[in-house]
Amino acid sequence: MKRIVFILGVLEDEDVDWLIESGQRLELQPGDVLIREGEPCDQLFLILDGGLEVSVAALTTAPIAQLSTGEVVGEMSFVDGQPPSATVIALKPCIVLAISCSQLRHKLQQDIWFASRFYRALAILLSSRLRSTVKHLQGEHWRPVATPNDAGLDEMGDMLSMGGIRFDWMLKRLRDVNSNPWEEIEVDGAD
Repeated sequence: MKRIVFILGVLEDEDVDWLIESGQRLELQPGDVLIREGEPCDQLFLILDGGLEVSVAALTTAPIAQLSTGEVVGEMSFVDGQPPSATVIALKPCIVLAISCSQLRHKLQQDIWFASRFYRALAILLSSRLRSTVKHLQGEHWRPVATPNDAGLDEMGDMLSMGGIRFDWMLKRLRDVNSNPWEEIEVDGAD
């Protein structure tokens, strides 16, 4: 599932407008480093198109993850203020929206309603990542008893649906200025 939908599903249209207007559209080529492990990074990135690879210096044998369209990168350093714990490199041509963390923090301090929605969205995003990690560990190491919780599934489904719509809208607004303005961007639905 595209994790950006967790954020965009909680935010309002005007919040998404602010992200687009405040962000900087970056184009990366294969091998370009987006984030370098241990080096300060004052940006949060939304992957609009392409693929990136995540690696950790201590694990030289293989990358730890591959990220694609709809992922969010740099959120951990935004939350805890620590330098990135991994390096993120473009695997193929990528387009990302870079949002200045200092500008974002200023917006969060000035707009309490935006802050409420943004931090809730970030909490849902990080919870989803943690659940994915636990699910991965369950498959390899241990098997706890799962207790299904249907409460909130309808609300979550609505949120994810709205997030998908807003992501499509964001992509259309950030389309390459050199492309045909009538050409539709192909976007996979939320997986």
